[in-house]
Amino acid sequence: MIATVMATPLSFAACASHQTYDPYYHDNHRWNSAEDGFYRRWEGETGRSHLDFGRRPSVEQHAYYDWRHAH
Repeated sequence: MIATVMATPLSFAACASHQTYDPYYHDNHRWNSAEDGFYRRWEGETGRSHLDFGRRPSVEQHAYYDWRHAH
């Protein structure tokens, strides 16, 4: 019983998405598996190696948001 209670938050956290604020277009993006797919597609199309979005320089984040709003 305790193991079930202890594991429950982890299972919810694993499938939860979070939102990122796009300061250039003034909207939020729900960062889930679909958004991650777009992000990885952008990385491939622009010849970038994978890097967590939050670790990208703001210039590259802006480039992603521009690309994302066009797709």
